[in-house]
Amino acid sequence: MAKTPSPCISVCKFKRQGHCIGCSMTKAQKSLYKGLKKESHKQAFVDMLVKQQAALGKYRHWTAAYMRKCLKKKAKPVPAVRDAAKAA
Repeated sequence: MAKTPSPCISVCKFKRQGHCIGCSMTKAQKSLYKGLKKESHKQAFVDMLVKQQAALGKYRHWTAAYMRKCLKKKAKPVPAVRDAAKAA
């Protein structure tokens, strides 16, 4: 199985109270993700991010973009992303 891709969808504009308008990560969260080594930690981070996006709102576009990224990299998205895609 391929590695869990970064949740970043290459928008990188921090306009929503320090959160990226593309993926909802803060600059600190982006740095944290880059430092994660274990696959389980990366998957847990993406799961947390899906919950963060639901709480913040305005991030429905991210799920489709991230699913395309996973497909391109031949990676299986974490269950929270698959569930969010089904709900959309």
